[in-house]
Amino acid sequence: MSGTSLDGVDFALLQFDHKQGWRYSVLATATLPYSEEWVDRLREAVLISKKALNHLNQEYTLYLAEMIKVFLAEQVQLPDFISSHGHTVLHQPESGITLQIGNLPLLAQVTGYKVICDFRVGDVALKGQGAPLVPGGEVHLFNHYSACVNLGGFANISLLKNDPVLAYDICPVNIVLNALVQSLGKKYDHNGDLARSGQLIPSLLFRLNQLSYYNRPFPKSLGIEWVRAVIDPLLKEYETMSITDLLYTFSEHCAIQIARQLPAKGEVLFTGGGCYNLFLMEQIQSKSTANIVIPSPEIIEFKEAIVFAFLGVLREQNLNNCLASVTGAQRNHSSGNIFFP
Repeated sequence: MSGTSLDGVDFALLQFDHKQGWRYSVLATATLPYSEEWVDRLREAVLISKKALNHLNQEYTLYLAEMIKVFLAEQVQLPDFISSHGHTVLHQPESGITLQIGNLPLLAQVTGYKVICDFRVGDVALKGQGAPLVPGGEVHLFNHYSACVNLGGFANISLLKNDPVLAYDICPVNIVLNALVQSLGKKYDHNGDLARSGQLIPSLLFRLNQLSYYNRPFPKSLGIEWVRAVIDPLLKEYETMSITDLLYTFSEHCAIQIARQLPAKGEVLFTGGGCYNLFLMEQIQSKSTANIVIPSPEIIEFKEAIVFAFLGVLREQNLNNCLASVTGAQRNHSSGNIFFP
């Protein structure tokens, strides 16, 4: 799978068993980085024509197939099938649109493996948000936590002790923070040190916290289109301010919105690249009474890949992997296309 941070493609080779509830073993993990050309192409994909997007989808599927071959060439044990999330380019569920490129039948043909993919499309067809899908796996693999939070391009939360389970996108995180830092010629803000050195811009914080999305009822999800339409124009109004002040203020905004959604007690598992932003994590903990758990780097970086592999297992067995209480779909269902070589 590939996330909005555009670090590269995450791979996880896993073994699952169902002897006493679902369990998993991680056999291997890797992130294969994108070339600068692919970073640029994926970043601009939301802006291109339908014809150009179809061409990009074809090229990206071939590119993904080659990366899969590189990863599997290093492995002793080979998979029964490939579970592919792909890379999200369009996500407009209210218009019945979601597109994850790299999930064409071509992927099975070129790799020679059965491929289970396109998990979001079936949910959107059933009037769901197509996101978040990770709770469909977390309820089996991580249900000893009160909640799970992923800090990636966006922050999302799964409230696993709720009946029914609730999950939703909270706010943008790295998709905004990384873009700000990249204007300084850096890839990311190491430990959040640049943000820590900044100062609060009160009027910007107030306006960010007043955005209507935060008061919308569930289910709800965010996409890059929302960031471009809502966050980018707002930040542009403050372009004369220092980047460190913008980083500080947006980090404070993220911490406020995330802490608001955490349960008052119990263990909350945090994963995703944002966990390495020490300043952001300190800000979140200072505003919450929950017990924040940060796991091993392997789980921090590959939990979503682990879960999407598991969603493929559920789909192969025709078991529900999408929860209606989370996505707003008409019913729980087993989502994903299956392609054969």
